[in-house]
Amino acid sequence: MNKNNNILISTKDLWKVYHLGKQEVKALCGVSLTIASNEFLAIMGPSGSGKSTLMNLLGCLDTPSQGEYYLKDKEVSTLSENELARIRNEEIGFVFQVFNLLPRATAFHNVELPLIYKGAGKKERKEKVRKALEMVEMSERMSHRPSELSGGERQRVAIARALVNEPSLLLADEPTGNLDSKTGQEILNLFCKIHSQGNTVIIVTHDKDIAYHAQRIIYLKDGTIEREDNRGE
Repeated sequence: MNKNNNILISTKDLWKVYHLGKQEVKALCGVSLTIASNEFLAIMGPSGSGKSTLMNLLGCLDTPSQGEYYLKDKEVSTLSENELARIRNEEIGFVFQVFNLLPRATAFHNVELPLIYKGAGKKERKEKVRKALEMVEMSERMSHRPSELSGGERQRVAIARALVNEPSLLLADEPTGNLDSKTGQEILNLFCKIHSQGNTVIIVTHDKDIAYHAQRIIYLKDGTIEREDNRGE
């Protein structure tokens, strides 16, 4: 592995094959890519192109059938379940189309959860939660439960939860899919702001208008990278 301090992610010949009975489904077929620190990347493709499979591998939610995946020069594909769980909690922030918030917990407590899993002390948790909610402009709503928040506000809380551990990577899967266009635009502007503050952001989407906010777009088709579009800043 050629070490480069500016490269956050490097994959080499990543494959993911699912066996459904006697049928073999090739979801990813030899994907090789590098992602720099502080890059804003969009992964696009139609349904069945492999984009969700690639996101699951990059997010350490799944392991490749073959190939290599390095995150911060560490070969993720060889790690144990416990090590993968630690990376998921500390190195990667996830934002999904469905907000995955605990319905009975306040915004503050929902954002606090990753810090509790990490074993952070009460004082540290309080400071980091306040900072994360401030970043997504939800400080005034920290004592509200999800049922008392709009869809956009819930997604902001979910983004704060993803950021609270100050991860190396923010992974978002169709993050505006459940929002109206105006609210979706506000959430995309928030991702641009998060990126401008030094975070690495990857958005998985089928919507070109969303993808065009990124610096680079990778187009997947049938489990392979069909082409790339470098858009610059």
